[in-house]
Amino acid sequence: MFRIRIHGRGGQGIKMASRVLGSALFRAGFTVQDAPKYGAERRGAPIYACVRAAREPINERGAITRPDLVVVADDTLLAVPAAGTLQGIDRHTVVLVNSHHSADTWRERLNLDATLLILPAGAETADRAELPHIGATCAGAAARLLGVVERDALAGAIEEELAGLGPEVVAQNLENALGAFAAMEAEQGSVTEGMAVAANGFQPPDWIELPFDDASVSAPDIRASANSVQVRTGLWRTLRPVIDYDHCKHCWWVCSTFCPDSAIEVHDGLPVIDYDHCKGCMICVGVCPPHAIAGIPEYLAQQQEALDTDGGDPDGSDLADR
Repeated sequence: MFRIRIHGRGGQGIKMASRVLGSALFRAGFTVQDAPKYGAERRGAPIYACVRAAREPINERGAITRPDLVVVADDTLLAVPAAGTLQGIDRHTVVLVNSHHSADTWRERLNLDATLLILPAGAETADRAELPHIGATCAGAAARLLGVVERDALAGAIEEELAGLGPEVVAQNLENALGAFAAMEAEQGSVTEGMAVAANGFQPPDWIELPFDDASVSAPDIRASANSVQVRTGLWRTLRPVIDYDHCKHCWWVCSTFCPDSAIEVHDGLPVIDYDHCKGCMICVGVCPPHAIAGIPEYLAQQQEALDTDGGDPDGSDLADR
C-alpha cells in the first residue's frame, strides 16, 4: 500500500492535490482513499491531506502516521512543529519539498535519514497562501515519484476534478502538473509501498472522560487546559501586521476591539500586538483609522528581526515603510 501525506497551507490547493492524485491512482487501477485534515479553517493555516492506494480493499482509516511519501508544498511549514510535516518519517520515507533551497541545505537543517528531494519553487509571493497552482504541481510530482501513474491518467484526473472551474483554470493546472511530472523523471519510482499493518498489533487509545454539567448547559464542560493561550497560534501567520507608532493616533479601542483573537493589548495607551497569538488575519490593517498598521509578508518580517537583533528599529516602523 502507498501512504502519501501532503502538507501545505489553507488556500494552496492541498485538498485538490489529494483529489487529483487519488483520481490518477484510481485510473491506474488502485483502490484509493483521500481525505483532507483541517486545523483552523482559515487561509494560511497549516493543513494536510492523506492518500492511500492499494491493489486490494483498504481497511486502514484515519491520519497517516507512517508515510511512504511526504510532500511539503510550503517549506516555511518545516519550521512549524505544530504542522507535523516530519511526523512518522523514517529511512523508508521519501520527502519532497517545494523550495528555493537545495536538498543538501534542508538535509543539514533537518538532520534527516530519509530520502529528501526538491521540487523547484516558483516565484516568491507576499501571501504564501496564493502560491499559484501549487496543488496541481505537487500532485504531478508525487504521481511521478510513485512510478505507477501514466501521464494520461494524471491529465485525465486534473480534467475531471477541475472541470467545474473553467477551461483556463484547467489548462493552467494541467500545464503545471505535467511540468512537475516531467521534472521528476529522474526520480520515477523512488517511492516504494509500505507494509500492511497487522490488525492484531493494534492498541486502543486511552480514553479521556469529559465531565458533563446539567442539561441546561447543553455542552460538555471541558476543564482541561489546552487552548490557544498555551499554543503559539502565530505560527500559522503568513502576513504580519506592523504598527507604525509615528502615525498611530492612540485610538487603540478600534484595533483591539476588532481583533478576533484578542491579540492586541494596550500598554501605556498604545496598542501592542502579541505575535505569539496573532494569526495575521489583517482585520486591524483594514480598520485602523489613520492607516498606521501595515501588512508585511511574514518571511520578510523574520528576516528583518534577524537583522535587528542588535536593537535597531524596535517598533517596526522601518519595516512598515517597505
